[in-house]
Amino acid sequence: MRLHRLDITAFGPFGTTQSVDFDALSAAGLFLLHGPTGAGKTSVLDAVCYALYGSVPGARQGGQGTTLRSDHAAPGTRTSVTLELTVAGRRLEITRQPPWERPKKRGGAGTTVDKAQTWLRERDAATGAWKDLSRSHQEIGEEITQLLGMSREQFCQVVLLPQGDFARFLRADAEARGKLLGRLFDTQRFADVEKRLADRRRAAEARVRDGDADLLADAHRMQQAAGGAMELPELSPGEPGLADAVLTAAAVARSTAREQLTAAHCRLATAESVRAATGRALDETRERHRLQRRFAEARERAERLRERSGAHDEDQARMERARKAETVAPALELRDSADAEHRRAAAAEERARALLPAHLADAGPDGLAAAARRAAEELGGLESARRAERRLTGLLDERAGLDRQERADDEAREDAEAWLAGWEATRTALQDRIAAAQQAATRAGELAARRDTARHRLEAARTRDRLTRDAEATAEQARAAREQALAARQHWLDLKEQRLTGIAAELAAGLTDGAPCAVCGATEHPAPARRVAGHVDRDTEERALKDYQQAEDRRAEADQRLAAVQVELAAAGAGAGDTPAEQLAGELDDVEREYARAREAASALHAAQEELRAAEREHELRTAAQRDAAVRAAARVGHRERLDLERATLEQELAQARGDAPSVAARAGQLERQVALLTDAADAARAAEAAARRLKDADARLADAAFRAGFDTPRAAADALLDDAAHRQLQRRLDAWHDEEAAVRAVLAEPETAAAAREPATDLAAAQRAAEDADRAVREAASARDAAARRCAELDRLSARAAASVRRLGPLREEYDRVARLAALTAGTSAENERRMRLESYVLAARLEQVAAAATVRLLRMSSGRYTLVHSDDRTGRGRSGLGLHVVDAWTGRERDTATLSGGETFFASLALALGLADVVTDEAGGVRLDTLFIDEGFGSLDDQTLDEVLDVLDSLRERDRSVGIVSHVPDLRRRIHAQLEVVKDRTGSQLRQRGV
Repeated sequence: MRLHRLDITAFGPFGTTQSVDFDALSAAGLFLLHGPTGAGKTSVLDAVCYALYGSVPGARQGGQGTTLRSDHAAPGTRTSVTLELTVAGRRLEITRQPPWERPKKRGGAGTTVDKAQTWLRERDAATGAWKDLSRSHQEIGEEITQLLGMSREQFCQVVLLPQGDFARFLRADAEARGKLLGRLFDTQRFADVEKRLADRRRAAEARVRDGDADLLADAHRMQQAAGGAMELPELSPGEPGLADAVLTAAAVARSTAREQLTAAHCRLATAESVRAATGRALDETRERHRLQRRFAEARERAERLRERSGAHDEDQARMERARKAETVAPALELRDSADAEHRRAAAAEERARALLPAHLADAGPDGLAAAARRAAEELGGLESARRAERRLTGLLDERAGLDRQERADDEAREDAEAWLAGWEATRTALQDRIAAAQQAATRAGELAARRDTARHRLEAARTRDRLTRDAEATAEQARAAREQALAARQHWLDLKEQRLTGIAAELAAGLTDGAPCAVCGATEHPAPARRVAGHVDRDTEERALKDYQQAEDRRAEADQRLAAVQVELAAAGAGAGDTPAEQLAGELDDVEREYARAREAASALHAAQEELRAAEREHELRTAAQRDAAVRAAARVGHRERLDLERATLEQELAQARGDAPSVAARAGQLERQVALLTDAADAARAAEAAARRLKDADARLADAAFRAGFDTPRAAADALLDDAAHRQLQRRLDAWHDEEAAVRAVLAEPETAAAAREPATDLAAAQRAAEDADRAVREAASARDAAARRCAELDRLSARAAASVRRLGPLREEYDRVARLAALTAGTSAENERRMRLESYVLAARLEQVAAAATVRLLRMSSGRYTLVHSDDRTGRGRSGLGLHVVDAWTGRERDTATLSGGETFFASLALALGLADVVTDEAGGVRLDTLFIDEGFGSLDDQTLDEVLDVLDSLRERDRSVGIVSHVPDLRRRIHAQLEVVKDRTGSQLRQRGV
């Protein structure tokens, strides 16, 4: 971007129209904008910014409309700013007029408001004529922003370099730097990524919680279906382990329901067998006449049963005692557990007491605890002895240190005497080296100027050669584009002529009877025109027109590229002349070699100066060391006597505290072990007593349970218990007895058997009631079996749904874990993010590192190689890291904070930072070339040498075909910079004057 001309009317302090010819000012490369305070130097820059963006920078950006208008302007003069510039190879002119409250032209007194107006024009490179592009504020704003590639804030920061802002930037904390860099580099999208990840984490967490809530709802339904036999986990939605707990509880509920279903099947089978038995008994009662022949057999079976009745009674009694003993079984198990615990506690107590001294082996828990307290008190009393022991060690070390100091002082005194003997010769040699290096440094400065000039000419020559080749290729492309545009235009005109020839047929195609003709207005159409072969319709013509317009656009782009290349070629040729690049390279190599030799010789200057200063300091140190050694030798005599006396006293005190132990620490270790053993023994004794009490309680409960069950002793209850095999065998014998007895009774109950035995007839009603009872029992068992089957089916269905929910929740949980990890990482709260850097801070840190590197290139030259700006990732306090900025001082080799720089150092450091930031933001904006820069104030804090170095750096920008405007009222700059734009103020408003152009 290069500024050419600025016209200001009734703007700020300028009451009349003022013009600035930037082309004339830029020809010198470096120009000065100066004037008294309040004259309007900054208003010139405000006008440039207002022309481009429609607003002024900084705190003045709220000013629109009448606030921009000059108080010195005539009532009929409208505020206007016109800026002519070249950007992206296009010559543009922007005119902006803010809203204006002007006097009414008609209707008497009063005012009316004219709306703001904006014009954008472009000059044709071929003809030089201006053509209007737009009058829309929005379109012009978007076009300028797109061409510059920078927002208004970025433009004000990288083109209108505000030194005060960058001085504050140097001293700012990480948060303030982050806000400025965030505005310049537009890192809001990274902050949006952080927010988006946080929102996704919350959304994923909500989905997981909703899924867990549905899973818990299914679990409650399963609990209801299980009849309360299912235990639900005490977990809330979102807690880990909920899914596994619900599935486990569901599996237990299903298993229990299946066991209940199996039991119901068994009860149904039993009821059906009983019903069959009663049915058979009823049939036998009705048909007992058929059983008379079995009378004799039944009598024999009855006799055998009577013979075995005693054994049967014993089996029944044994079974009854076993059922009673089962109620005592839990108490027996509790007593066995208490007995085992008591034995373990007694063994632990015995082991603990075995480690105690003989006089404490039989002491009770309270006695052991008291002994432990006494030992602990004695241990606490040794603290004074420990301090004395440490003091004695320190005394011995101090005594040895005195001896070492005496030997060291003797050596230092002898060394100082030897070094001081050659001092005069050393100083003379170093002064000679400094004088030779200073002469070489002067020669290196002269050669550096020659080298820079040769280097710039070589770069210009190479650019000239490259642009010559580019110009030829671009000219060929432009010629081809012009030929294609001419061919497309001819094709479009041919098609348009063909369409006009057949336009009557095209119009006739839309005629209808009764409707007027679009040409003559007649409502009758006796002979409408007919289309002929090869007729060209409107779509074909428009496609040809579109092709022509596209070809014309390509031709214009090719011409613009050719013009831009030709302008660059002319600029490169002016800098290099006609000298071949190879010859310029040879001249540069010669200067480089001569400069390197001079620089190498001059590089010894700093080292020689430092060596001389170091030798002078060493001379002072040697002299002082010789004097101090004598003083310390006299002071050591009395100190040594005091140490010997204190050592004797401490050794006597420690002999009493140690007793028979080798040291106080050994005595303390003995007491610590004794305290630990006594404490463990007391705890073991208490545990043994507690286990004995629990065993006694278990014995009492067992005796009580045996008594309630009807046993005389717990042993009798234990003996009455049957294992599973004995119980099943006894039950089979009892069942067999009962089955046999029932069969005999059935036979004896037959009518024939009754008649034979002279017994009464069997009661048929009783047999029928027994059969009905059996039928009812079967129906109840079947109903219970069906209910159990429905419970199993419902639990299976709900379990399947819960399992499906868990499978669906699996990916959601994985997504939540992944998103939560990313959100924590980008927010700087994750353990993986060691420096606690947010994503936006990480991006800004990279940008700051680029800015520091670009600024260092110029800062090294401004500070004669002393200072370097470096980026730091170190954390400050509890904040996050990433936006630290330090300066490295080559004279001390130390890195320090930029806030420690002096006023002048802060200025050229902030200037280097501003220029570096301008380069980085320019690259970020797409590589838009900035050919015009302004630097606002700050030069008054520099001394003459530093000012020269800063101006050399600014002058080097001119070598890249840049122009730099310095805004300052420092008088010395007026003598150094010839091209000037002066702002003069008086009562009628300020005026602009250009000098030295």
